Amino acid sequence: MSRVVGIDLGTTNSLVAVRRDGATTVIPDESGDRLLPSVVSIGESGAIHVGREAQRRLLSDAARSVYSVKRFMGRGIEDARGEEQWLPFKLGGDPGSVIRVRLGERTFTPPEISSFILRELKRRAEAFFAREGDIDPEVSAAVITVPAYFNDAQRTATRDAGRLAGLEVLRIVNEPTAACLAYGLDRRRQGVVAVYDLGGGTFDISILRIEDGVFQVLATNGNTHLGGDDFDRLLVEMVARDTGIDPAAAPEAVQAIRKAVIQAKLDLSEFEETRIEIDSLPGRAGPYSRRLTRDEFEAIIGPVVARTLEPCRKALADAGLDPGQVDEAVLVGGSTRVPLVRREVERLFGRAPHTDLNPDEVVAIGAAVQADILVSGRREMLLLDVTPLSLGIETMGGVVSKIILRNSTIPASGGEMFTTFVDNQTAVDIHILQGEREMASDNRSLGRFKLRGIPPMPAGLPRIQVRFQIDANGILSVSARELRTGIAQTIEVKPSYGLTDEEVERMLIESFEHAQEDVEARMLIDARNEAETIIAATEKALRRPEFGAIAAADLDPKELVLIHAALADLKQSMGGGDRYAIQVKAAALNQVTRHLAEVMMNRTVQAALAGRAAADVAAEGR
Repeated sequence: MSRVVGIDLGTTNSLVAVRRDGATTVIPDESGDRLLPSVVSIGESGAIHVGREAQRRLLSDAARSVYSVKRFMGRGIEDARGEEQWLPFKLGGDPGSVIRVRLGERTFTPPEISSFILRELKRRAEAFFAREGDIDPEVSAAVITVPAYFNDAQRTATRDAGRLAGLEVLRIVNEPTAACLAYGLDRRRQGVVAVYDLGGGTFDISILRIEDGVFQVLATNGNTHLGGDDFDRLLVEMVARDTGIDPAAAPEAVQAIRKAVIQAKLDLSEFEETRIEIDSLPGRAGPYSRRLTRDEFEAIIGPVVARTLEPCRKALADAGLDPGQVDEAVLVGGSTRVPLVRREVERLFGRAPHTDLNPDEVVAIGAAVQADILVSGRREMLLLDVTPLSLGIETMGGVVSKIILRNSTIPASGGEMFTTFVDNQTAVDIHILQGEREMASDNRSLGRFKLRGIPPMPAGLPRIQVRFQIDANGILSVSARELRTGIAQTIEVKPSYGLTDEEVERMLIESFEHAQEDVEARMLIDARNEAETIIAATEKALRRPEFGAIAAADLDPKELVLIHAALADLKQSMGGGDRYAIQVKAAALNQVTRHLAEVMMNRTVQAALAGRAAADVAAEGR
């Protein structure tokens, strides 16, 4: 049969993994990169770029490029108010309908953009299986993860994205639950685990009990609009104030700032200080440079990190637990590398968080494990997930009657009996809602349908049973039945911000019409990816706080001149379309930085061995 993979469709990066022969592999691209930036860009010709190439185009053609689209999945234009000024792309859409993203002359829905990312992951996996010698490398199905706090509309949008990418979505799994599956691979655990999942655009906390291979979610909470993107935005705002940049008038400048501050954020997870360096900005003479310490960074992002702690306390309360009853805290998501985040989690739960697995990869690994369980029929691991929000219907006076309560284990069902309020009423309007508020107007509307054909009867006499059913993917279907006559109707709820079947079919046709398999273009992208890796490694070395002392002691001043010149030459060649020129410039930079790399390695080894006896080191080698 064709391969089934696990996919982490992330806000910042996406990954694909597979489990076979007892081992789980996060699948890399041809250059060895396992992370696919969740960025999509549309070229002038209509060509669709995904990943590193799209990320580069943010600096040259920002208005045709989109990132962090996961934050808009299953949402309407009203939900995005206040964010547009910091985005290079334009948002639109009618009130109450799915949001639209304008890239150049074309508009796309978030599921459509996400499908481009999924399609690239599918291609990456098929290329991997072909290299491994599989006779049939086709990938036709996947398990895709979502934040635990995604509502019904957001889950449906994710399933639509998979369908548009040519994938059968076998299961939608909550990201924290997938992380627990990954951690359960090597040894059975018993106890209570808190999974703190802070990604680029979403935050989740899940409290799970693990016992004899059963993963039971006790409670979940979070915020689908909170993550590392908010760290980036605060730093971008700081630099924009320094430089006087108007984000609405200079989208490319904002993206140049964003790229620089993201690098600074990454540096500060390793060093106590760094510099934000930007070669040039439109309307500003000369480069921009600013020193940023870890203390300053933590003061800026402190309020955002604090906003993650209240959902943690609520989830613990829902599970009926105190922080001291949690046996282990697990960190998931690239943003958990930030030292402040790790300290706050340790302080809340009273123990150092568990970080055995790469936080960027753990969710994809768990998705691959779940895919293997579904395909192989193995049942030594059982996944008991929960629905994150209550579901119910609107009743007389605009009040919500809750039928399935939040944190109910799924698959789940529930029902309630209703009647009419008007004599001779022949139809009943069923308004389906999701949320925790008491009034219908304060909750998310998931959809409406009518039960028609009720025989005329006095008010209160009809007996109308409404039943809710949530499947293993967290997708809701609702049925209504008048018990005296047997008249019934069942629907799978189409969220207010979901796509119609006709829209999905049109998008599928358009994807075929615009599909381009240009080998030369891919080779150019691969050359740029490799060059970008070399540039990043060189710039990181030059930014190290101890670099000044290293340069003074171990490097000839002429070497520094050659390094900076080769770095500038490679950056300039990246803007062109000549892959051979990029490869030549990349090789030149590699050559002139060889001595620098040796010096840095020697310094690192000397620091590691400082104060240690030779006999101890030799014993470790044995």
